[in-house]
Amino acid sequence: MKTYPCFSRLRARALALSSLLAALTVCGRAANPAIVDPLTADPAALVHNGTVYLYTGHDEAGEKHQGYVMKKWLVFSSTDMVTWKAHPSPMSLADFPWAKENAWAGHVVEKGGEFYWYAPVSRGGKAGFAIGVAVADNPLGPFKDARGSAMITNEMTTDVPIEWDDIDPAAFIDDDGQAYLFWGNQRCRYVKLKANMTEFEGEIVKVDVPHFTEAPWVHKRGEIYYLTYATGFPEKIAYATSKSITGPWEYRGLLAELAGNSNTIHQSIITYKGRDYFIYHNGGTPLGGSFRRSVCIDYLYYNPDGTMKRVVQTSEGVEPAK
Repeated sequence: MKTYPCFSRLRARALALSSLLAALTVCGRAANPAIVDPLTADPAALVHNGTVYLYTGHDEAGEKHQGYVMKKWLVFSSTDMVTWKAHPSPMSLADFPWAKENAWAGHVVEKGGEFYWYAPVSRGGKAGFAIGVAVADNPLGPFKDARGSAMITNEMTTDVPIEWDDIDPAAFIDDDGQAYLFWGNQRCRYVKLKANMTEFEGEIVKVDVPHFTEAPWVHKRGEIYYLTYATGFPEKIAYATSKSITGPWEYRGLLAELAGNSNTIHQSIITYKGRDYFIYHNGGTPLGGSFRRSVCIDYLYYNPDGTMKRVVQTSEGVEPAK
């Protein structure tokens, strides 16, 4: 393949800039993207015993590839939201023997000292996407398939005639200990999880929110439940509130605008050391894009009435949490 000197110089400068951004983060100076090497996408954060564990997908597509190439998940940890320690991959596509391809956006929750990872994978062809669950006794894994089969399959959601409507699972455990799983593309759904966290009970329930694309995330602050989700395409983040985890949900408008150089954004929201954080991805590295994404972190603020202020996406990121 012919190599053009100008392209080689541009690539070298881009890689040098990526290294500089990574060095700034390691030295404790906040910057976005917060993690530039390796490429990370679809963040899902968990606060456990004073540490934040950040679970992400891993984009492996080439610089000119038009499509998602994701075969494993990654995990990082931090005690200041700025310096992130990379750990060995805790789970890969191969850990679900019944899956064929695509390690897409998952979510980890802790219950009873066990850590449950809900992950969407494709079974190939018309079988479409399904949601599996893996378990570990440590937030860093390794995680193992808890069922040997999918928990939610495309055959259960035939009202949406696509093969990728069962993606982006997000678990939530209410104050009474009852766990729920939200998910979806084009239509948001939820189920009540059984106490074993690997099965659901009752019917699959449709969630009535406007302009839903994908990436639901549920959290609670005070007496208010918040459902944030991606809307449109390219995606922005919208949100709704409710007095109950089962709704009804009141649409509140946009929370975040388009992410730089990425068609998707995929949010995660946590409270840590007294501050609220909005974690997302963009294509903001020099060689980034919609299929080569990187995790970013910015602050989240609430109004006195409980509504959320529009997130300001910054290149400076956040200060070290104390």
